Amino acid sequence: MPSSFAEWGIPMMGLEEMRSRWPEKFAPERTIFRNIHPGDRIFIGTGCAEPQHLVRSLVDYVSRYPTAFFDAEVIHVSTLGVAPYTDEKFKLNFRLDSFFIGESTRDPINRADADYTPIFLSALPELFRNGSINIDLALIQATPPNESGDMSLGISVDIIKAVIENASRVVVQVNPQMPYVYGDTLINIDSVDYVVYHEEPLLEYVESAPTELAQQIGKYVARIVEDGATIQVGYGSIPNAVLSNLHDKKHLGVHTELLTDGIVELMKSGAVDNSMKTLDAGKTVATFCMASRETYRYLDGNPDVEFKQIDYTNNPLIIAKQRNMVAINSALEIDLTGQATAESLGGTLYSGIGGQADFMRGAAMAPGGKTVLALPSTARDGSVSRIVPCLRSCAGVTLTRGDVRYVVTEYGIAYLHGRNLRERAMALIAVAHPKFRAWLIEEAKRMNILYRDQVVLPGWQGIYPEHLEVQRTTKTGLEILMRPVRINDEPLLKDFFYSLSDESRYQRFISMRREIPRDLLQKLTMIDYTNRMVILATLPGKERDVVIGIGQYEVNKDKYTADIALAVRDDYQNQGVGSELLSYLTQLARKNGLLGFTAEVLAENNRVFRLFEKMGFEAEKVNDAGIYYMKLRFRT
Repeated sequence: MPSSFAEWGIPMMGLEEMRSRWPEKFAPERTIFRNIHPGDRIFIGTGCAEPQHLVRSLVDYVSRYPTAFFDAEVIHVSTLGVAPYTDEKFKLNFRLDSFFIGESTRDPINRADADYTPIFLSALPELFRNGSINIDLALIQATPPNESGDMSLGISVDIIKAVIENASRVVVQVNPQMPYVYGDTLINIDSVDYVVYHEEPLLEYVESAPTELAQQIGKYVARIVEDGATIQVGYGSIPNAVLSNLHDKKHLGVHTELLTDGIVELMKSGAVDNSMKTLDAGKTVATFCMASRETYRYLDGNPDVEFKQIDYTNNPLIIAKQRNMVAINSALEIDLTGQATAESLGGTLYSGIGGQADFMRGAAMAPGGKTVLALPSTARDGSVSRIVPCLRSCAGVTLTRGDVRYVVTEYGIAYLHGRNLRERAMALIAVAHPKFRAWLIEEAKRMNILYRDQVVLPGWQGIYPEHLEVQRTTKTGLEILMRPVRINDEPLLKDFFYSLSDESRYQRFISMRREIPRDLLQKLTMIDYTNRMVILATLPGKERDVVIGIGQYEVNKDKYTADIALAVRDDYQNQGVGSELLSYLTQLARKNGLLGFTAEVLAENNRVFRLFEKMGFEAEKVNDAGIYYMKLRFRT
């Protein structure tokens, strides 16, 4: 096999040439490990770049010489390996202290046989530079050296350079299968103490194909990501689904902690070209990679990708300089006020702070930046809600109420930024699983977050029919989105009502009322779509829709007709908004088997009469004290 699978002409040395150039760097592994003393701190490289051979050799050495050393502290960011040093039989020799919790270390940490240090990953390098953590032995992995003796750290830079610069002894597993990656990756063989040449496949992290639920979440998130945005995405099935829904985007950039298969696929498809990034234009920037062998081949010698140290990639002040930065992460739970945990379920530790808070805070400060928390609405096969009244006791708050702007589940998008607690709760309940919504409303009322008279729609009644969202262009060229009303639209409807002139309110409500009581707002928003339909005509606002028209119908007792009502904001009248609303409501009513509408219209409301006439209804009308009671039959 060649000394590197690079396709970019980067020459790497073979073992024999290395031995002849730097014979002093080679020593038997038992000699290397003989220098470990009781209480030493041993650093192990991160994730898929973990030097597996060195870890196995270290554990084998302790197995052969169980009294060689005691109480060694193993330190790493995270591991995808089996973490054999956490085995009960080595408890006198090793104790793990991890900055992130993975599957193989979760049980030891939760039973107090290992430690977890919560920290923003952007702050880690400084702990080594300022002497807060001293490393006695660093075990890392790199490519073979070139003629100058430079080796690439390959798929993991993160905190490794800071560790190398401050460790007492550094051992490098030289692996020809490590890709040569550009950026802050180079270390010189003269700066390390020992090299151990061992070729083996790198660890791989291959996410399963996204489920239908994950794909639905990904489709919603894709609505938030605009062309030209710079993205950060975590790992797991949800982020993977998000990435798979971005292939139609243009000129995306990447500034992220983790590079995955999904990001590389976006680069290959052309959706990511990094052309509009504020910093590092033309480059995909990450600090480590967990992916498949195919992705490792893509990275090898690829000048379009740079890996930088984690106090650059994760620095909120750097992230904040990226215009239109979008940070997309996930969580285990989020409560009705907007605080979320990604690291623990109550007192049970699950993962860690990681880089999530770094990116969410940096993106929130960026010009045009957005923060997105994407998660399934339930866990444990649908038996528990991830949207909860309060985070569980002892849970770590990874993201505060001020960090989260968009929350996305398979039931839609909730926007929290600048919203009060009541509005936040209703927005989150609107995207919770239907079977938990009544419980969440009752709990929010008990906590005095929602009004005591808040209406509850049980179970699947009132589930938002997303498939009824349609884009329309009016006769004057106005682009509007017509969509069903949501349970959290009360503030939008309130703004709409008070935007109407006294005359428009009178014609719509046939009264001189100047206020809109909450019972009417709730009647408009908490509906069973099988018996009623409320359609809003909206324009996109900077942070939320602007309602410019509303149309509704309610099925009459005869079950064959429905009572209809329309209203359009004064500054958007005579632009075709009412026509589009009436046309769409007619389409929906016909589809549901209705034969026509009924309506009450003021005698002087000629605009509505002309609208009904234009639609071609077979109309009957009876005038009673200045109000026409109309029957409008659909033409067959």
